[in-house]
Amino acid sequence: MERQKRAAAIHDISGLGRCSLTVILPILSAAGIETGVLPTAFLSTHTGGLPGYTCRDLTSELLPAARHWKSLGLHFDALYSGFLGSFEQISIVSEIFRMLKSDDTLVLVDPVFADHGKLYATCTPQMADGMRDLCQNADIIVPNLTEASYLLGREYREGQYNRREVEEMLRSLTRLGPKSAVITGVSFEPGRLGAAGYDSASGEFCCSLFPRVDGSYPGTGDIFASVLLAARLNGDPLPKAVDAAVQFTGDAIQRTWLAKTDPRFGVNFEYGLASLPSLLKSGENGSY
Repeated sequence: MERQKRAAAIHDISGLGRCSLTVILPILSAAGIETGVLPTAFLSTHTGGLPGYTCRDLTSELLPAARHWKSLGLHFDALYSGFLGSFEQISIVSEIFRMLKSDDTLVLVDPVFADHGKLYATCTPQMADGMRDLCQNADIIVPNLTEASYLLGREYREGQYNRREVEEMLRSLTRLGPKSAVITGVSFEPGRLGAAGYDSASGEFCCSLFPRVDGSYPGTGDIFASVLLAARLNGDPLPKAVDAAVQFTGDAIQRTWLAKTDPRFGVNFEYGLASLPSLLKSGENGSY
């Protein structure tokens, strides 16, 4: 039997709202990937549209836990970071990458700090600026359009972009340090939304779009990045990984919209977990 892959996920835990570790762990597990978690913070819910949430910073726990893992001689096929609970955590996560990374470890950074042209409630401008440094340590980064604009020092623009604009942004993002970049929330035509990616080693761009569903659904960025990582660890090239992530995330959004459930509590990704392994094997090439 093939050796099971192992990943470490450095994210927050939101008790309700289906985002961060509560979606990352089941998705990676369903893809057959053993996943260790280093929680950056505990929140009662996510911060989008659910007032009165509680938040406990777990900065002091990160390095001791990582040092314990290092002492066990563990090998990680992937290191995956997302929402960070404090500015101090940026340098700590960089140190954890150096501590746990091997030559064949894939490092994915989802620079979670903004959306819809605004910083998240718990993110300061200092933290957003620090994300550029963290992205330098990554093999793949997965910002949304707001985050990509901020990382590049550009003003965010709402609405459709043309492919040439997005390709230029992707090239510029890889110049920050990562080998590959994927931008989510991309639309090139009315009624369709998805993601575009670029692999600087091959020079290949890719894009995958899905029928657009009205509304805003928290946690979909975490779902997308988790499926993308699972596909890459299962051997899929970037275009197929982007296509699988768009398909899985789009299906979850559509399922939730059809059920008319409260979007503040995330999307119904659970019903898609059983079919995830076959999706990763059969994902179409989304290159253009």
